[in-house]
Amino acid sequence: MSRRRRAFALAGLALVLGALAASDVSSREAAIDRRLGPAVPVVVARSDLPAGRVVRASDLAVRHVPARYAPAAAFADPAEATGLRTTAPIVHGTDLAPALLAGEDAGGTSALRPGERVAELVAAGPPKLVQPGGRVDVLVTRAAADGASGATTLALAGAQVLSAAPATPDGDSGEQRVAVSLRVTVRQAVYLAAAQSFAREIRVLPRPAGDGGRQAQGLRVGSGL
Repeated sequence: MSRRRRAFALAGLALVLGALAASDVSSREAAIDRRLGPAVPVVVARSDLPAGRVVRASDLAVRHVPARYAPAAAFADPAEATGLRTTAPIVHGTDLAPALLAGEDAGGTSALRPGERVAELVAAGPPKLVQPGGRVDVLVTRAAADGASGATTLALAGAQVLSAAPATPDGDSGEQRVAVSLRVTVRQAVYLAAAQSFAREIRVLPRPAGDGGRQAQGLRVGSGL
């Protein structure tokens, strides 16, 4: 074999090996991405913040981290933290969570903005997954005339959890329940207060970290499925 043909053969072999190596690296990166999950936004302090400071939009920044490592109680949108007051010094780069901005009231009412209220309810749901600072959807199932389950309505979508604690499991089914305080509007608070009387069941569905988008409320499903 001539030197030129040998050179061409080696060059071709190098290209093939390079393509195989690139494919292997790409496969490994894809596997890692699947394990870590998609990147989600987490609000952090752009600079050091003293205790008692009213947080401004310019004080905040957003970093994206894999969903697997995102703090469950961190804010995902700077607008959620803007206007609240710090309760302790916060070092720049710290993930912001409701606990760092809530007032002395354990229910978090001091952190409410104009027009907001706190709705407290006991609902079916997993206590370990419903955490302060997270978001939940609230389903309300009405009781039918014959006492059976009636239609189920998506009453709230993406409501922010201010506090949460395990509640006594359902006496009949043993299903887990959780006592939650939610940041809501006045109208939503009135509806949830009434639902605790007329509803056959109220259920909270925890959302994954960073999923703060609000879906359309009022979705209704009948019992005849």
